[in-house]
Amino acid sequence: MSVIVYTESENGTFKKNAFEVASFAAKVAENLGTTAIAVSINTTENNTLGNYGITKILDVQDEKLKTFNAKAYAAVLAQAAKSNDAKVIVVSSSADTKYMAPLLAAELKAGYVPNVVAAPESTNPFVVKRTAFSNKGFAHTEINTDLKVIGVSNNAYGIHENKKDVAVAQFAAEISDGLFGTQSKDIDKVVGKATIADADIVVSAGRGLKGPENWGMIEELAEVLGAATACSKPVSDLGWRPHGEHVGQTGKPVASNLYIAIGISGAIQHLAGVSASKTKVVINNDPEAPFFKAADYGIVGDAFEVVPELIEKLKVFKAQNG
Repeated sequence: MSVIVYTESENGTFKKNAFEVASFAAKVAENLGTTAIAVSINTTENNTLGNYGITKILDVQDEKLKTFNAKAYAAVLAQAAKSNDAKVIVVSSSADTKYMAPLLAAELKAGYVPNVVAAPESTNPFVVKRTAFSNKGFAHTEINTDLKVIGVSNNAYGIHENKKDVAVAQFAAEISDGLFGTQSKDIDKVVGKATIADADIVVSAGRGLKGPENWGMIEELAEVLGAATACSKPVSDLGWRPHGEHVGQTGKPVASNLYIAIGISGAIQHLAGVSASKTKVVINNDPEAPFFKAADYGIVGDAFEVVPELIEKLKVFKAQNG
């Protein structure tokens, strides 16, 4: 018996959520009295997973898997689970894994629960806590299947060091060419900047910025904070910002540790998509803006006065504190 965890990577480097799901899997394995085994695909830094409770790594090196393919990746994980008598498979709640996990669960006839926010409350019966109703509440879900697939919400469980001796073994999965279907030839990605999916801090702005020419201060604030930039739906619809930056229920969900909303009134769809963020700060000149009711901290004021001053204060703070 074992716990399998899929550790996501990009360009050979683990994403931050890889360490979170590794930490989660190690805790589940401890509760079950077994070991946590990671599946790593085309990664070059496998030994780092031993810092988070992983005792064995199945290293998959395959050129066909260079680009994410949900069916092919699900096939790899299914074979890894079968060959290691897995009872639990842990994945993240990224867009990729939310596409892949149902395929994996169907292949293994496993129960799948996404958006899990805490280690299992019980392993017999197996009960997990997950978000529900667009993060407005929690559900305690019992998984009755013999094999279970758990999707961990970003920034929910956290990263916990738990150093173990780790062994790396090559794992050659059988992957049919028929799994690939349509393939991408080229993928353009933003490099050198924090992404919305992985960022601890997200700085987002709305129509209160009045136009794309004013986005410089948003990008500067994000740079000072080491944050990702985002926007509301109307902003992306107007073409002020790329659609990839649209966050909310109809865009990308955000589960950052800090979410700063500037000039965003707070439509219900936007609030639903960012409600999983731990701390929400709102800057808006309308004291009646709905976002203030959902915010942890709020500043009623003109963004064109508040944000530049905030940037300067943060620069001074960073200079004084290294």
